Amino acid sequence: MKKKSLLLIGFMSMALFVSAQTADSKVAIGLYGGKNEYVGDLGNGILDFNQTGYWFGGASLSAYLSRSFDIGIQGNYGDYGYLITAGPRNNFWGRKFEGTLFGHYKLNNGYLFNENSKLSPFLELGVGMAGYKVGTKQSPRINADGYDFLVPVGGGLKYQFNRTIALQYKFIYNFTNQDKRDNIIARNNNDAFVEHSLGIIFSFGGAKDTDGDGVPDKIDKCPDTPKGVQVDALGCPIDTDGDGVPDYLDKCPDTPKGAAVDANGCPLDTDGDGVPDYLDKCPDTPKGVTVDASGCPFDADGDGVPDYLDQCPNTPAGVAVDAKGCPLDSDGDGVPDNLDKCPDTPKGVAVDANGCPLDRDGDGVPDYLDKCPDVPGTVANKGCPEVKAEAKKIFAQALKGVQFESGKDIITKASYPILNKVVNVLKENKEYNLAINGHTDNKGDKAKNMVLSQKRAEAVKKYLESKGIDPQRLTAQGFGETMPVADNSTAAGRAQNRRVEFKVNF
Repeated sequence: MKKKSLLLIGFMSMALFVSAQTADSKVAIGLYGGKNEYVGDLGNGILDFNQTGYWFGGASLSAYLSRSFDIGIQGNYGDYGYLITAGPRNNFWGRKFEGTLFGHYKLNNGYLFNENSKLSPFLELGVGMAGYKVGTKQSPRINADGYDFLVPVGGGLKYQFNRTIALQYKFIYNFTNQDKRDNIIARNNNDAFVEHSLGIIFSFGGAKDTDGDGVPDKIDKCPDTPKGVQVDALGCPIDTDGDGVPDYLDKCPDTPKGAAVDANGCPLDTDGDGVPDYLDKCPDTPKGVTVDASGCPFDADGDGVPDYLDQCPNTPAGVAVDAKGCPLDSDGDGVPDNLDKCPDTPKGVAVDANGCPLDRDGDGVPDYLDKCPDVPGTVANKGCPEVKAEAKKIFAQALKGVQFESGKDIITKASYPILNKVVNVLKENKEYNLAINGHTDNKGDKAKNMVLSQKRAEAVKKYLESKGIDPQRLTAQGFGETMPVADNSTAAGRAQNRRVEFKVNF
């Protein structure tokens, strides 16, 4: 018996050594009470409530391996047997003591159930040995020789009241390698037994704190904090200004809330102008540009265009400027709007120093509108002088008085007096230039009418030239029947359309 006890003690000591090699220092001691139930050649006592007694007590020592696994050892001692109602001589009863090394797979591992759940289901698998002792009750039939090798399989449920105390129920089916404890040996039918146990689990041992900051690893959000660094309740380095850079690394520990910072905890200065982004109203200033306290480039003349872009840095205050900082010149005449007295001059028109269109003859009609820019005229006549009433009268007489031989461009002698009057008008008014326009009615071929009207206009031009009028002052053009002034369907209308018109140009 002493040999058996020493062997069991040695086995349990080995199991205890194994559990001491866990990565965590957290351990638990359990105290159990429960019932052994026989399964063998005499019958099956699982949940057989007629089988009273067979109680046992036990203790366990377990260690935390990971959130999924625990390892431990357990020792039990108590009654073991089975009551045969057919005859007391077949009953057997004894004492059983056992030691097992077990592993738990915890279902509250974060994959199946919440790791912090108070209710913790688990599965158990282990190995162990059991020894037996003859009891003192009636019919103590039991074979107590040797040891059984055990493979306990089962599971349980633990309820954690607090960090230290838990209540645990466990159901274990123990497979054995023997079939002799009930003194009945049947081939291929080893004895087995079931354990129901209820116990109290006491957890102890300090929580692991890898970085030694006083916050257990289980709740430490920053488990690698350097030694000596002050941390918050979650084990993370203190960050007073909340910029994401802990105080022990922060070179600017008083950064205002919300300001973006660099790796040193200092406010970002994206454009490198010396004004941090959270204060910089112009965060994209080019490198090297001088800025004011707001981080914006200097603008000496206050025109809204910074000096480094301003091509006209001395613009008077209040003057509207373009993108280059130069005074606006809306009409593009080279005179800025603030000096331009004629700000709506059309593009390309030559202007004076005041931005107004040039008027060479000073007649109030600008050169670009003046049909006679070198001769003073009237606005009504587009800058040209008014044709004298006497001249107009002569030209009107000529309209009807210039006659040609029928179908020809030969001027009749009867037309000379009126043409001579036209010559006198041109000689008296050197500024007059004369356009001679020939017209026909619609009788006859159009092309021939066009040629005829051209020849008649040229005939008049030659006559005037023969009287001493400079050819440069005269033009002749025929329009044929294209510009009637009366109805060609009547003789009177056709007569009006056959004409030579004189138009004064300057």
